[in-house]
Amino acid sequence: MPDINEKVAQLENFIMKKCLWQFHSRAWDRKRQNENILGMAAKLLCGEEVDTSKPEDKCYWVDASYLADSYREKFDWLSTMSDDEIRELMLALKARIDFVTVDGSLNAELTDPRY
Repeated sequence: MPDINEKVAQLENFIMKKCLWQFHSRAWDRKRQNENILGMAAKLLCGEEVDTSKPEDKCYWVDASYLADSYREKFDWLSTMSDDEIRELMLALKARIDFVTVDGSLNAELTDPRY
């Protein structure tokens, strides 16, 4: 079974190849979407309820549902993990996605105040 870094890399690779939501044009948008989509996906993977009472939550839920369903289908090792391990994995994935899409990005438009 892969270690946590290998798991994060596999999940990240899926996002980079199959999801377009990480390409918002502002850093704060990217951080917010990463928090909400990956947070909701973690809850769904752990069988928890997700609040979709606000319209923006429904948008995040759609992406989170696709992600959770795809992860279950493609990564068998998820079924061997406890809920706590899944939460830890998804937090590590969020940190990695935040780095790749915001903190480590060389895209100057992300922090342009006129944008």
